[in-house]
Amino acid sequence: MEKLVSSRLPSQWGEYTIEAFGHEGDRFPHVVLHRGLDDKKTGEPVNVRVHSECMTGDVFASSRCDCGEQLDQSLEQIGKEGGVLIYLRQEGRGIGLVEKLKAYNLQDGGMDTIKANEALGHQSDARSYEAAALILADLDIATVRLMTNNPLKVESLKTLGIEVSQRVPLVIAAQPENAGYLEVKRAVMGHYLG
Repeated sequence: MEKLVSSRLPSQWGEYTIEAFGHEGDRFPHVVLHRGLDDKKTGEPVNVRVHSECMTGDVFASSRCDCGEQLDQSLEQIGKEGGVLIYLRQEGRGIGLVEKLKAYNLQDGGMDTIKANEALGHQSDARSYEAAALILADLDIATVRLMTNNPLKVESLKTLGIEVSQRVPLVIAAQPENAGYLEVKRAVMGHYLG
């Protein structure tokens, strides 16, 4: 994997550098937005959000999940304090958009998010964070303040050689449509939601 291109990206959260990481010819590379990296001191922890693609939440503001709100909260904080957002192209916890929408239908029939993925023959969470570790290495970042509620993400990055100096919670208020989803994340997947 390599950096394919870098460009300037003005946004509502400030001006970022946007970069695409992958292999030459990739149509859907991983995307990185960063701000303030030139000002960081060597070895100083950097605010980092590793965010897995969620088209329904990130683009269409779905209230079935808290993904879009976590993305917005992360970009706002990075816009103020500096840091990195790594946007991994692993939709639906790694099962892809079509399978995720099938899982939505099963959830509407009464299954929780984990049982729905498993009923379709998938793992409850098939994501990998190896690309994120490679991107952080490319950006010369070894120590992070990881913006996440997911303990598996913390442990995965540590296993991949990234020092997580602090976990920064992303507190999102539950809505009627996603309260059950958030409870499964807390009770079954061990996510910190407060």
